Amino acid sequence: MKEIRKTVESRRFVEVETPVLQGAAGGAEAGPFVTYHNSLGRDLYLRIATELHLKRMLVGGFEKVYEISRIFRNEGISTRQNLEFTTIETMMDMAEEIVTQCALAVHGKLTVDYQGTETQLQRPWRRETMHNLVKEVTGVGFTELEDDLTVAKDVLKAIRIGLDSKDKSSIEACHSLGNLLNEVFEISVEPKLLQPTFVLDYPIEISPLAKPHRRHAGLTERFELFICGRELANALSELTDPLDQQVKQHNKKKAEAVSVTDGTEEQKNKNDDSMYEVTLDDDFLTALEYGSGFGNDDCGDVGTAAGPSEWAGTVTAAWHSFLCWGD
Repeated sequence: MKEIRKTVESRRFVEVETPVLQGAAGGAEAGPFVTYHNSLGRDLYLRIATELHLKRMLVGGFEKVYEISRIFRNEGISTRQNLEFTTIETMMDMAEEIVTQCALAVHGKLTVDYQGTETQLQRPWRRETMHNLVKEVTGVGFTELEDDLTVAKDVLKAIRIGLDSKDKSSIEACHSLGNLLNEVFEISVEPKLLQPTFVLDYPIEISPLAKPHRRHAGLTERFELFICGRELANALSELTDPLDQQVKQHNKKKAEAVSVTDGTEEQKNKNDDSMYEVTLDDDFLTALEYGSGFGNDDCGDVGTAAGPSEWAGTVTAAWHSFLCWGD
């Protein structure tokens, strides 16, 4: 934590604290924990993200702020997903710097052996689109399938990419080409991303709060960072207008997903995990009407920034075990 603060504050950012209990669970696509406030007589939510309150601080004139925060998400649990974790909102280049500086502080070098895998943390790290990575591993170019979901599924069946019965069921249950692309990525590509890699340009179907890509239809300005086959950061260019319309569309898709099932218990559980409402934060929307300086490279949000190196994102605490227990 000391090294993170040292790295961020060297760029003249100021540490702040924002509320853990919030009136609306916003800033991310995740199910919240709900609690009850006796004096107010209303439900409150444990925060699922910090970015909405941090952006309000931008509106108030605090242009370079950061927070090392505890986040709570009421979702599935596994060896790669915890119900509570620590995050910091930052940008792509700064994420590189934070991880490399922490590695040097802990190990004194940028070569880390993690569970038998030698990982090279020297910058710059690889940056590649999800489409290109899927094509690199499977040979399937989703951009060449002309938005035909049936053809895409048939192609995947024909090439026999080593899917087990559970993976086949997950692919068959996909109801859009974007969902299918992401499913193939998670099954076939993600475990192979051992060296630091920023994966760019996620499908719009799985990124409801991200802005549409300015050059490629059907994609969003979003990236994730992977090291040793694990996601360490998730980032996007925040959808600011019209955010309320997008949230309504998101809730509609969630409601429609109830009817999408392949009949397996795994798929039913997956659907149950994703059935939640994204609530509108009216105060945040009001702040957007005043303007929050988005696009300023110092603010950690892309807005009108030039490219993905300025995209804001969340670096999670997953790197802690990677750095501290690698040897």
